[in-house]
Amino acid sequence: MKVSIGINVQAGPWGGGNQAMGVLANYLERRGVEVSFTLTDAYLDLIILTEPRTFLKSSAYSERDILTYLQRSNNRALVVHRVNECDERKNTTGVNQRLRNANVCADHTVFVSHWLKDLHLSQGFNTMSCSVILNGSDRTIFNPEGYQRWDRKQPLRLVTHHWAGHWMKGFDVYERLDELVQHDLLKRIVSFTYIGNVPKGFRFKNATYLEPTSSQHLALLLKQHHVYLTASRNEPGANHQNEGANCGLPLLYRESGCLPEYCRGFGIAFKKDNFEEKLHEMVNTYDHWADRMREYPHTAERMCDNYYNLFVMLLDQRENLLKRRTQVVVQAAVGVKEYGE
Repeated sequence: MKVSIGINVQAGPWGGGNQAMGVLANYLERRGVEVSFTLTDAYLDLIILTEPRTFLKSSAYSERDILTYLQRSNNRALVVHRVNECDERKNTTGVNQRLRNANVCADHTVFVSHWLKDLHLSQGFNTMSCSVILNGSDRTIFNPEGYQRWDRKQPLRLVTHHWAGHWMKGFDVYERLDELVQHDLLKRIVSFTYIGNVPKGFRFKNATYLEPTSSQHLALLLKQHHVYLTASRNEPGANHQNEGANCGLPLLYRESGCLPEYCRGFGIAFKKDNFEEKLHEMVNTYDHWADRMREYPHTAERMCDNYYNLFVMLLDQRENLLKRRTQVVVQAAVGVKEYGE
């Protein structure tokens, strides 16, 4: 099997999609799959479109490049479009339409959460075949080895981390928690650490702030805390909570976007107006949730197994999929204008 993954993998701290596709590439190679990140091989079996917006660093090629490849080099390659983005995540406009346009090249579409799938389909996303594969973190790095459970003799240490320093990542709650921990009563009960980038001009007053760091160092930092907090809004398919949970930390998570389907059963959900109540509930029930964390299912190995099994199934069905693909659709897609160019 020859697979091209349309991503420029970035070294060092970067977003979850970059990490997920890097892990998938390594997994496929261990399974004997030939992996590339370009469209130069004329004998590809599968092409994975991950980011059609070519002005972004992570994008290796767009749907137009794929359509050109199918027309000029190899019309037997199957195309999978992995969708992990939406306008709702950062209050942008045009991203959802751009993804709908890009999907014209796809034989199959993978969404990274059921929430994201339902969102796009409700807005007219047209796909002939689709599935949901949840993200997972690398257990060789993010694992509970060395995690110290809370002994109730010290404050409960909350932690979160984000690569994108955008207000929608939950800073309405993080700012509130930063104010709460300055009061003597709560200061004796909980502390808060933020790792990553923050919105321009934002400064924590009482929480501990740490800059973005490598995955290996990040895992060590997470294990020095007790509970993983995420207040992110409209997450399409986040991976940060997976990293915290796989390190053994129970989850205190916002009821928004994909987070309930990733976190349910492994912590406590909250809304902005009941955050303090749910925080105290976590203090009181911490041991119950800590006991459950070794069962947390969202690992990179599981994610990669699901992608590999999908690829095998699609290749088994290649002849039927190629019959379904029409030249009219391909020609109609050529010339779609890049969003943002």
